[in-house]
Amino acid sequence: MASFLSNIFSMFSGGGKAAEAPAASVKPVEHGGCVIHPAPIREGSQFRLAGRIEKDVEGETLVRSFVRADVFTSMDDAVEYTVRKAQQIIDQNGPSLFSDGEKSRSA
Repeated sequence: MASFLSNIFSMFSGGGKAAEAPAASVKPVEHGGCVIHPAPIREGSQFRLAGRIEKDVEGETLVRSFVRADVFTSMDDAVEYTVRKAQQIIDQNGPSLFSDGEKSRSA
């Protein structure tokens, strides 16, 4: 368990194996007035579910990033489930996802 938490924290701090560069870019997907950018993170031979949600609010782009514990053996699966998770985040949070006005934060 401690090893898992250590890997998660190292992703945010920029160190360790878990913080390898995101996998190849993927086309953004629109949902609920937002743009979903899947960006699974390569971890050895697996891909961690990660991405960001963007929305233009009064001429400013607000960003909500997310990383989840789910890992996949294929990039295609990671992208598919990243889009599904982002859609779920958008649908569950509605307008409150961006209501704080923060330019960038984790979702």
